Amino acid sequence: MPLSEPDNLALEEARAWLLLGDAVSALGELDRIRSSNRNSPDVLRVEWEIRAKLGDWDAAFRIAERLVALLPDEVDGWIVRAFAARRMKDGGLEKAWSLLHPALEKFPKAFLVPYNLACYAAQSGHVDEAWGLLQRAMAVGGRSTVLQMAKVDPDLQPLRERLSDFSQDISLE
Repeated sequence: MPLSEPDNLALEEARAWLLLGDAVSALGELDRIRSSNRNSPDVLRVEWEIRAKLGDWDAAFRIAERLVALLPDEVDGWIVRAFAARRMKDGGLEKAWSLLHPALEKFPKAFLVPYNLACYAAQSGHVDEAWGLLQRAMAVGGRSTVLQMAKVDPDLQPLRERLSDFSQDISLE
């Protein structure tokens, strides 16, 4: 449900500040939104983005937790929760993995779930598992799209040689 004025205007201004690269001003705009609307999914998504830009991963995680609770059947909350968990003070790869892994079966058509799990596995030294997950992401999201992302993703550096060989095999087809 869309926010009513003036809250909708404050949310749009927060988005504009984000586009300009000013997360602090964006956060100030969110402060103008009435407390009764602060748990709106649209507001939470923007606040998550602000907290991420500010590097406030603990706050970003708490926001993502609310998103998953409010919208358990939408994949975005699951992904950003794991993303924040990896970076928060008491987080890490293992925590991110454990939070996102259930989404693998819950959202079988969302390629970013196996893609991000592949990143976590690769960074944890589980290269074969990472490769299998990346292939699953390609099957769902399209080889070309996923390969373009994977080739430049520093998290997938341990798969670089396999990616290069795989790309060559595809170009020979």
